[in-house]
Amino acid sequence: MSPTLQQSHGPQFTRIYALGAARGELVVGNDELIEAIDSSDEWIRKRTGIIERRRAPKEVTAVDLATIAGAEAITKAGISPDQIGAVIVATISNPVVTPSISTLVAENLGAGTAAAYDIEAACAGYAYGIAQADSLIRTGVAEYVLVIGAEKLSDFVDPTDRSISFLLGDGAGAAVVGPSDFAGISKSILGSDGSKWGTIKMSGTAVGMRDGENAWPTLSQEGQTVYRWAVWEMAKVAQQALDEAGITAADLTAFIPHQANMRIVDEFAKVLKLPESVLIGRDIATTGNTSAASIPLATHRLLEEHPEASGGFSLQIGFGAGLVFGAQVIVLP
Repeated sequence: MSPTLQQSHGPQFTRIYALGAARGELVVGNDELIEAIDSSDEWIRKRTGIIERRRAPKEVTAVDLATIAGAEAITKAGISPDQIGAVIVATISNPVVTPSISTLVAENLGAGTAAAYDIEAACAGYAYGIAQADSLIRTGVAEYVLVIGAEKLSDFVDPTDRSISFLLGDGAGAAVVGPSDFAGISKSILGSDGSKWGTIKMSGTAVGMRDGENAWPTLSQEGQTVYRWAVWEMAKVAQQALDEAGITAADLTAFIPHQANMRIVDEFAKVLKLPESVLIGRDIATTGNTSAASIPLATHRLLEEHPEASGGFSLQIGFGAGLVFGAQVIVLP
């Protein structure tokens, strides 16, 4: 008789216990960028809603930002680092192919031999990380998972690029996910649209730079294509996430989309017909677009400004380069 293969099982439910944040210490106003792109403060504010963005000094890395955010999340969660069974870092800012940012962060935080890996899903990376943390815990692989979105996008900026350079900031946001006696994370909606692969891209490759074919690769985008895709197609994904969670827009306490552009955030709210009572993350105004870090940073700020939102439902959706997307409803810690 053949033996029966054993599969692991964990708790039925998971939730986010606490959040942590780290923003670049340099405050960069629009006036510091407009000459390079032949623009104005008014033009940037009107198109993006950004007043200033936070960037990190040259010596500060995405690992440093991730470590600071992760340490705060662990402390607030009231657990010890050695209880972390996995560290997941969503990033497009690791300047080396290896080692991963996550392994260094796990070491820095005292997480011992926790599983550690990076996700490269750009602005949807944090939503992907939350989905994976939920699965790792409910299958019994880990008791607690640290999910971090960490970016130092200023390393990949061409100051003269008018499509994206003035949008980008540096920061990290972290969440501790763990077992729960109630449903704190809904089914995640994850996907991609490779037909638009080139709408947010790099100007070259590391190999091309080595061979003298291109300079240091920097980010650029087709702004109007991204705008239309985000507002119309991603609104459908957001609605699907609500439907899978079994709630409606009227049940939400907060809506926190990826902080791509204030116009996109505002249009999202209109398309979803969000009630005026719903708090909306608008961290982009003073932090900038921090890709994978933007959702946890915006959530962290919203809870600082509205602590009464704790315990309410929040719809979060990330979307960006690839093009990839991810969304779920969470209970705010």
